[in-house]
Parts: sequence; C-alpha cells; structure tokens
Amino acid sequence: MRSTTNGRLDCTGSGATLMTEKKQLNLTETPLVQRPRAIVVGASSGIGAALARRLAAEGYALALLGRRAGQLEELAAAINRSAGQTVALAYPHDVTHYDEIPALFQQIVAALGRLDLLAYVAGVMPPLAPNEYNFEKARQTVEVNLLGAIAWLDQAAMLFQRQGSGQIVGVSSIAGDRGRVAHPPYHATKAGLSTYLESLRNRLAKHGVHVLTVKPGFVDTEMLAGASRTFWVIPPAQAAGDIWKAIRRRRQVVYTPARWRLIALTLIHIPSFIFRRLSF
Repeated sequence: MRSTTNGRLDCTGSGATLMTEKKQLNLTETPLVQRPRAIVVGASSGIGAALARRLAAEGYALALLGRRAGQLEELAAAINRSAGQTVALAYPHDVTHYDEIPALFQQIVAALGRLDLLAYVAGVMPPLAPNEYNFEKARQTVEVNLLGAIAWLDQAAMLFQRQGSGQIVGVSSIAGDRGRVAHPPYHATKAGLSTYLESLRNRLAKHGVHVLTVKPGFVDTEMLAGASRTFWVIPPAQAAGDIWKAIRRRRQVVYTPARWRLIALTLIHIPSFIFRRLSF
C-alpha cells in the first residue's frame, strides 16, 4: 500500500505506509462534535454500504473500508454531500493484507478522533459447483470471512477493552448454524465467525463492550447472484435497518429478517441422521 497526493490509500503495494496528507473529519460545528465514530469494513457494496448509509443517517462519522476504491469513494462522497460536510472517509483496503491492519487501524482511529463502533461486513462466497472441491476457493473464503474478521475485530477488542466501552458488529450468516451441502468452506467460516464473536462477547462483557452477531438470510447482493432456491430475499437497506435496531437495543444476536430465527431453531434441532438425508 502506498500513499497518494490526495491522501487516499493505494493498496497496490505489499507494504503499509502512513498517508503523506492525513485525512480529517470536518466536525467543527458544535452540534456535530458529539457524533459517534464508526469503522465499517466491507463498505463497498451490499449490506456494508447500506449499513454505512444508515449509520451516517443516525449521526455517525465514518471510516469506510473496502477493496473497490471507486465505489467506496462514491459512497463517501454521497454521504458527505448529504451531511453538508466531511463526515465519511474512504480507505481502499484488502482485508487479506493482515500485516497492514494494526497500523491502518491506529491511523484511522487517529483520523476519526476516537472509535465507538467497528462493523465487519466483508465476505466472499466463490461459486462452488456440486461435488467441486477447490482448495484455492476455500482458502480465499477463509482468508476473507474468518481471518480478516479476526484481524480487524481483535484490534477493536483491544481498544474497547482499554477504554471500557465500544460496540463490535460482526456479520455472520444463518449458513453458520448448520453444515449444509452447498458450500462447505462458506458454512465453516460463518460457523467459526459466530463462535469467535460469542467468545469475544463473553470476554468483553465485563469491560462494558457490546458484541453483536448478525445472521442474515438471503439478501439481494452480488453474493446471491449465483445462488439457487432462494426465498425471503430482502434488500440490503432492510438488513441494515435490522442491524441498526439491534445495535441500538444492544442485542447479542439478530437474524435478518427476523423470521429466520424460527428456521434456525428448527434446523439446529434436527438430528444429524435426518439432516444429512435432506440434501439441504
């Protein structure tokens, strides 16, 4: 990653360097000084972009991270136009560049002034044909969905534990509740992320830190394009609304839409010898 003259991050290199021109929020007006601060990782599109818009509408100042620089910059510009000042900063970033994350995290927190919430929404599900076993696709899925999440959320956990406050949001999936036939690596990463978030919740509760696990069903995003047998498909904005309500109410786990909770309870309690015959 190298810095450019306009202060944006260039992620084409292998090493991380600090920006030559620091990004700054423009929060000089008295009513806006009290804006809470949030980082959204995976904000280029889908649920991440929708959540960024919702948080901005609820008064947050934001750092937006994602691989697609163009879409990220457009989102930040739209949020800033709506706010009438700079309240969103864009940081193009590949979550698999793990070594860059600690320094980048510190840099972003310094630019924001403080941090109140970090949401990890990044995720991939490479197309996998029936009976296909592809280690490269599995590796990519693990690196983004699980290792990237741990790399970022560990940083937030350390900061929030020290300051005695903060909120962590991890977007897992109902796909992590049982191991179905369609995409073993994806199901495994979402199960791992859900367990990781539960462990963080138990570790951080005594420090005043709230951890939310989000388990969407089918959401109308790019990831859903190749999926079959979809139903109850909702737009990203609806998922973002459910996530915001859960953040505000300090929920531990939220399914979106809510009806998936009943499906999950049913799936979890189906005996294995029956479940494996369902080809589900």
